[in-house]
Amino acid sequence: MVTDADFTSAADNSRRPFGFWTATALVVGGMIGSGVFLVPSALAPYGWTGVVAWVVSIAGTLAIGWTLSRLAATMPDVSGAIAVTAAVIGPLPGVLVGWSYWVAVWSANAAIAIAATSYLAALYPPVAATPVTGALVAVGLIWVLTALNLAGARRAGEFQVVTTVLKLLPLLAVVAIAAGVGRSVPVTLSPLPSPRGLVTGLASAVTLTLFALVGFEAAGIVAGRVRDAARTVLRATMAGTVVTGVLYLIVCSAIVLLLPPRAVAASPAPFALFVATFWGEAAAFGVALFAAIAAIGALNGWVLIQGELPLGMARAGLLPRWFARTSARDVPVRVLLLSSALASALVLVNASRSLGGMFTAAMLLSTCATLWLYVAILVAALARRVAVVTARGGLAFTAVAFWGAGAEAAGLSVVLMLTAPPVYALRGAARKQAA
Repeated sequence: MVTDADFTSAADNSRRPFGFWTATALVVGGMIGSGVFLVPSALAPYGWTGVVAWVVSIAGTLAIGWTLSRLAATMPDVSGAIAVTAAVIGPLPGVLVGWSYWVAVWSANAAIAIAATSYLAALYPPVAATPVTGALVAVGLIWVLTALNLAGARRAGEFQVVTTVLKLLPLLAVVAIAAGVGRSVPVTLSPLPSPRGLVTGLASAVTLTLFALVGFEAAGIVAGRVRDAARTVLRATMAGTVVTGVLYLIVCSAIVLLLPPRAVAASPAPFALFVATFWGEAAAFGVALFAAIAAIGALNGWVLIQGELPLGMARAGLLPRWFARTSARDVPVRVLLLSSALASALVLVNASRSLGGMFTAAMLLSTCATLWLYVAILVAALARRVAVVTARGGLAFTAVAFWGAGAEAAGLSVVLMLTAPPVYALRGAARKQAA
C-alpha cells in the first residue's frame, strides 16, 4: 500500500506528517462535507444561473489558491497562510483575519455536526427524536473527533484519507445516474435565464456555491505540517480544487436541472431525493449513509484546522503563548478543547431552532468570515508583486461573493473580527510581564 511515508528523518515526519496525498485529502475532505449535500436545495430557484455560478466560483477559488501557494513559496520559513499574510501586511491585520477565520471554523464545525446528525437521523430516526437529543448527538460527534485529533495529526490525517475515499461515492452515484438519464430517459431541462435574470441572481448564487468550495485553502493553512510545503501545497491545492469543483458542477447541476425545482428546493436531502427518484429508496438509504460519512469526515478535517490555525498564529507571535502550548505529540490540546467547547456551546444554544435555518445562517457567516482571509491573502500578494493577475481576479471574485451574501452576514463577520484586538493586547501585556 502506497502511503505518504518517505525517506526523510523520523523527526521531520513527526513534525510534518503530511505528504501530497494526505494534503490533497485534507483539501478534498474539507470541501466535500455537509455543504454540498444541501447546496442543491438552495440553488434550485436559480436554475442555469447556478451552473454559471459554479464556473465562476471554481475559477475564483483556483485564482485564490494559486495566489496563496505562490505567495507562500516566496516565504518558505513562514508557517501557514495567516503567518504569511501577517508578515506582509502587518501583525494586527493578520490577527484580525486569522481570528475571524478561526471563529468561522469552529462555528462551521457546529453546523457540520448538526448536519451530520440530520443525516444519521435519516438512517436511525431516534437520533433526532427531539431537538435536545439531536443537539447532544451533534456535541458527541464534535468530541469524538476532538479525541481523534488529540491523538496526533498523523492519526487525524489517516482518518481523513479513508473518509475522503468513502465520501466520493454518493457524488459518483449522481454522475452515473445523470449519464444514464441523458441516454435512456427523456428529460425536460429548466429554461435558460434571461441576461437580466442571470446578472441579478449570479452574485447570490456565487456565494452559495462558494460555501461548498471553502476548504480549498486547507493545505495552505496547515503548511507547517506539510513536507516540502512550497511544492506540495500548490499541487495539493490545485488538484483538490479542480477535482472537487468539477464534481460539484456536474452533480449539483444534474440535481437542479433534472428534477422539478420546487421539489429540490423543498427537500432537506436533495441527493437522497435524486437517487430515490431514479434508483429507489434502498439506494437513497445508502446515499444518506455516505452523506453522514462525508459530514463526519469534513468535521474531522475542520477540527484539525481549528487547532492548527491558532497554533500557527501563536508560533508566529500573533497570539499569546497560551495558544502555542502543545502536548508531547505536538498537539495544541488547549486550543482544541477551547474550540470544541465553543462549537458545542453554539450547538446547545441553538438546539431549539430549525436545523435548516441554523445551517443557512452558519453557511453565510462562515463564508463571509473566510472571505476576509482571502482578501488579506490577495492584498498581500499584490503588495509583494506575486501572482498579480490571479490576485486581481481573486479580489473581484470576493467582492461579488460579499455582495451576494448580504449586509447582515457581511456585517456580522466584521463584528467577529473586532473581537481579536483584546486578545492581541493580551499578547503584548504578556510580553511586558516577561520582560
